Amino acid sequence: MSQPTSNEFGFCRDGKVFINAYLSYPEREIGFVRHSEEEALAYFVKRFDLAVSKVKGLSAEIEAAQNKGSFLTKVLQMQTYLIEFDGLGDFKPLLAELEKHEAYLKELIQANQIKNLEIKRALIQDAKQISEEEEVVEATDKLMEVKMKWVKTGPVDKQFQDQLTAEFQEVMDAFFLKRRAYFEDKNRQIDEKILILQGYIDNVHQLRKAEDIDDSVVKVKEIQKEWKNVIGLPPKKQSMLWKNFKKANDMFFEKYNRIKGIDYKPRIDPRVLELTTMTGELELKLRDQVNIVATADLAKAYLVKWKEISSQIKNMDRSLAERFRTICDKIFEMNYLLRVISYRHANLNEKPRIEQLKIMINQMDYMAKKEKGELESFIAESEATRMMEDKITLSKINTQKRKISMKEILLTGFKEELDQLLNS
Repeated sequence: MSQPTSNEFGFCRDGKVFINAYLSYPEREIGFVRHSEEEALAYFVKRFDLAVSKVKGLSAEIEAAQNKGSFLTKVLQMQTYLIEFDGLGDFKPLLAELEKHEAYLKELIQANQIKNLEIKRALIQDAKQISEEEEVVEATDKLMEVKMKWVKTGPVDKQFQDQLTAEFQEVMDAFFLKRRAYFEDKNRQIDEKILILQGYIDNVHQLRKAEDIDDSVVKVKEIQKEWKNVIGLPPKKQSMLWKNFKKANDMFFEKYNRIKGIDYKPRIDPRVLELTTMTGELELKLRDQVNIVATADLAKAYLVKWKEISSQIKNMDRSLAERFRTICDKIFEMNYLLRVISYRHANLNEKPRIEQLKIMINQMDYMAKKEKGELESFIAESEATRMMEDKITLSKINTQKRKISMKEILLTGFKEELDQLLNS
């Protein structure tokens, strides 16, 4: 009977290939002899190169990585892979290299866990101190920063993990119960202040109907003083109530002046007058199609000036602000339209008005439809990628909607003017 073919690391027997026993691992079958035993042994010797390559690759990754501790699982998986690997070669140095990595990584992880334990204990103390601060809103922001640090801090030893997590969560839960109570109390106070201010408004209306106007004017002025003492409401609510209060006062003093024969001329804020003048000027210049480029430059300058002046006015008239914004948008859209048309019709302003309007209508209609289609595609894409809650995305959508709206308003104006000319 012939001797089985073998080499330093394995042998063939009964048409099968075996690896020799090494370390604590017994010999085991790793494959079959397909053509000859020599070829089979050579194949599995060659295949061992794959195991060497994988170990070298893992070692290189560990060396280059910043978060080396995350590679412990890969090292353990690689050990299992080598033990079960079907190949012939010297596995002992490879396993020794992995054992060295394992020991190093476990020591590193243990050191990191000790460091993480110190960090998390410190974060708990920070959270406790912050939760005792009186400024609840500011404390909330600080606690959120602490929580982010907590989440980013790596794990600790399992024996401490549950206890630390429970202790940190207890501090957070206690604070947010306190926070809820704080806002409930604050909302209650706001509701009370709203009732007080609404009461002042109702009182002024009642005093306007009183017979003794002289007595009533004294009381109204007293109410005006008391109004100033009620503070701490949300800005929008405060503004709404103030408008109602001012209206009630204006109605009262209109009656008072009428009874007393006083010719009262309300004072107009010169800053508001300047803003109104700027708006009216731009509205007139929009009609000057020939000089639209200069008008657009003026609108840009007025935008800067508007921002400076309006920031100084406490209660800005929203209708005036919207009127100014609308005329600026119209001018910019008109300027863009005429610039696009000029590429094909350089002498547009020399054509008859009817022909001008037809060209402008066709181009504006095309641009409005094109931008509508692009906006619909952008909205669909944003919904698909769940970006509709993103503030930047919403801002972009609203801006584009307004541009399309301005185009459609101008387009309607062109069509109306054309109809008038054709039917005149």
